[in-house]
Amino acid sequence: MVEPVSDFPRPYPLQFQGSRLARGLLALAGWKVRFEGLPALQGVLVVYPHTSNWDFVVMILAKWAVGVPVRFWGKDRLFRIPLFGRWLRWVGGVPVDRTAPRGVTAQALEIFEQRRRAGRYFWLGLAPEGTRKYIPGLRSGFYRTALGAGVPLGLVRLDYAAREVRVLDFIALSGEATIDLTRMNAAYDGIAGRVPGNAAPIRLLDASVARADTIVK
Repeated sequence: MVEPVSDFPRPYPLQFQGSRLARGLLALAGWKVRFEGLPALQGVLVVYPHTSNWDFVVMILAKWAVGVPVRFWGKDRLFRIPLFGRWLRWVGGVPVDRTAPRGVTAQALEIFEQRRRAGRYFWLGLAPEGTRKYIPGLRSGFYRTALGAGVPLGLVRLDYAAREVRVLDFIALSGEATIDLTRMNAAYDGIAGRVPGNAAPIRLLDASVARADTIVK
């Protein structure tokens, strides 16, 4: 078993009351969730790997099971679908315009700054692959957001082999992408998605991010 990696002391200060019903449904399907709280008021959670439409179902049940409020981005056009759009907002979805000139990452950093100034809770959940199909690496938005906002990066293991969702690994990004991604690889060692061949290798598609001098904190 891969030991959890964390740069933050336990016990984690933010604790939540989850749903017995959701835990029961996961248990009936043979799944378990390992979660011990969150280390800070704001942060970014990345779910890996994302290889199937079933991932969304498992993660929504896991979210309810532990009771943690997490927001996630969704294509704005999905929120225009009657009833479905309202449901997406209810489960934590936030519509974003990916064609906006300032970009999705800039929108996220603005929200984090607003929450930081107000001392308010905000955790953002992302699937860094951005698609359930195979791509040759991870999109860099999650890295730029967590680094730019100066918040913990939580590494969520969605492991179909062990039938386990694990939210125990939290790292403070150094700004040296090679070092940070090596640590991510270690945390995700041995994991299997529902469609293993669809899992992206843990490297950034944007090569420029790997150079620390190109990242502005």
